[in-house]
Amino acid sequence: MTAVAPIRVLVVDDSAFARKVLRQVLSNAQGIEVVDTARDGLDALEKVSELKPDVLTLDLVMPGLDGLGVLRALDTLPDAPRVVVVSSAGEESELAVSALQAGAVELVHKPSALATDRLYELGAELVEKVRTAARASRRPRPVESSTARPMAAVEPPGPARNLVVVGTSTGGPQALTRLLSMVPADFPAPMALALHIPPGYTEAVARRLDALCPLEVREAEDGLELRPGRVVLARAGQHLKIERHGALTLGRVDRHPVQMPHHPSVDVLFESAARTWGKDTVGLVLTGMGDDGREGARAIRAAGGTILTESESSCVVYGMPRAVDEAGLATATAPLDGMMALLLAQLR
Repeated sequence: MTAVAPIRVLVVDDSAFARKVLRQVLSNAQGIEVVDTARDGLDALEKVSELKPDVLTLDLVMPGLDGLGVLRALDTLPDAPRVVVVSSAGEESELAVSALQAGAVELVHKPSALATDRLYELGAELVEKVRTAARASRRPRPVESSTARPMAAVEPPGPARNLVVVGTSTGGPQALTRLLSMVPADFPAPMALALHIPPGYTEAVARRLDALCPLEVREAEDGLELRPGRVVLARAGQHLKIERHGALTLGRVDRHPVQMPHHPSVDVLFESAARTWGKDTVGLVLTGMGDDGREGARAIRAAGGTILTESESSCVVYGMPRAVDEAGLATATAPLDGMMALLLAQLR
């Protein structure tokens, strides 16, 4: 039986203590080999060239060449390692979202002080995401940060006849960026998004999507109206559920059911959409690890609605769409660059 090669990881952080902690955590995990550590971006690029690791864990705030500079440099390499960002929320949230849009595969929230009592809590998540990154497709080309915001529609959209719900995980920030950069200003349906990302980052994601999309993009608030011209992003750590009150469609934000493995859960969002919008629901399942969204897709199809999945060819991780496809629940599938045209065809 052929032995499986270990995942070769380079740890990049300007903090000596952080490098020690991350190296120890990863070295203790089965099937992972830490080939070296790097203290800054230039050191990291030299060691990438020399050691050719499979995965980088990448700090963003470093002297000299920072994490975003490393990502830009990696984009020029033919077989660049996959990148897991290890970042603090708060002031670094915007940088972390920029890194995800620039091609980083995963994000791990680093405590502001890497205290020893947080070692194993951080470790389990880090090991899981390094393994996910190692299975990811080659980093897709980043979305240009200079993308201009399209002009607003001359006429506001009329009453909604459909609701669009979207679920994604690994590779999701970049997928949502590409999808929403293609949305027309007169898009006729409200849209709700569920993205697996650590708490503290969805407000920054919403702001960045809002800057490039002709529609208003907002982080979910309890009772916020979903209407044409608005995209609502589920708040990390909370579920987003859809309710209808007469002509109004509202988003509800809470943690129930608490036993779900993901908060927000794509299944919870999709199932609530199926209950409230039935056959007029269109669900999109984009790149992501795992099978969250499969049971929600089943509920939408049972209600007479439509499910679109991202093709394997454009997925960073063909996990969530695969689960839906293999269950026979997809109405149609398309690569990401063709998804908006496919979606518009379903709405019209």
